[in-house]
Amino acid sequence: MFKKVSLKLILPSLLILGIVRCVIHNNISEEYQFVWDISIENHTGISKDLHQKDGKHRGMSVFGWQRNHNESINQLVKNNIEWVAIVPFLYQKTEKTTVVRLRKEYDNWSRSDSTYLSSVEKIHARKMHVMLKPHLWMNEGWRSNIQMDNTEEWNVWFESYRKEMVHYAKLANHAKIELFCIGTELKSSLIAQPEKWNTLIKEIKDVYFGRLTYAANWDGEFNDVKFWDQMDYIGIQAYFPITNKNNPSLNEIKKGWKKQIKLLEALSKKHNKPILFSETGYRSDETATIEPWIWGSALDIVTNKKSFETQNLAYEALFQQLWDKDWFAGLYFWQWHVDSVEGSNYEKMDFTPRFKPAENTMAKWYGRE
Repeated sequence: MFKKVSLKLILPSLLILGIVRCVIHNNISEEYQFVWDISIENHTGISKDLHQKDGKHRGMSVFGWQRNHNESINQLVKNNIEWVAIVPFLYQKTEKTTVVRLRKEYDNWSRSDSTYLSSVEKIHARKMHVMLKPHLWMNEGWRSNIQMDNTEEWNVWFESYRKEMVHYAKLANHAKIELFCIGTELKSSLIAQPEKWNTLIKEIKDVYFGRLTYAANWDGEFNDVKFWDQMDYIGIQAYFPITNKNNPSLNEIKKGWKKQIKLLEALSKKHNKPILFSETGYRSDETATIEPWIWGSALDIVTNKKSFETQNLAYEALFQQLWDKDWFAGLYFWQWHVDSVEGSNYEKMDFTPRFKPAENTMAKWYGRE
């Protein structure tokens, strides 16, 4: 019986496991040679604050804040990151949920609020700047596709959203945060209730005195925003498809930007506002420039092939094509975890540039004067 079980179950299972391990080993293997340039790094612990000279946002979306992250901020400074996007998460279960989850009270700072305030204080002490960018998160669906059955439900939803955003606007003003993002990828609400957004902007401006932006998705949502004249920046979630092939060359990626640049330049000229990439990024896999908005999964290591080279070339091409444009105000890469340790991202094909060649390429361009 043992022999029969071994032949029918154990041996096939071991064979499948061996094949999977071989596939994974092949997928994470890469012969890309990259020479790290430490000369462009800033080890002083204090930002050069080049934004004061050229107005560019040298940004990063940073997660994992705790009360003591001095060394984590050192790593940001080292890579010439000058703007930090702090991203509190709002929550609702699905696209049909009529209320954004509300905090218990609005008159005091919560524990997470206090953590953000402490982090902002430490960031400012290094001559760095902050964008506060609350995101609405869902278990099912996408915030851009929120759907309500009637006007009453839309009004209930927006009122809950309004309460949360006014709270964060007050926090931003209290902490002297330089830029506040009033919304991210909320297309269906923009279309359904434009007057509500105008009222919200007025209320935010009554309690917050810094600069404002809205983060519109790359797929045309920016045409549905009717209040760009009230913003300081046109914010774009810039996950544009750039190529249609795996492992593209630098020139192929640069060529893929030409159409998008014409669109962005026309948008900036139309509204007389600078373009800010409120979020952008590329996975470290060979398909990263085809559909950059696609989130990875645990199965990527089996179904896809790691490519630090593709991620790095995508960073280089973006900077070469956009950085020196007068209408381009800068960008925030997605994403950076303060608790990552060296070696932890070697097998990962996710968006972070940490400990990958793209980190050094970003530092090179962010350090340009």
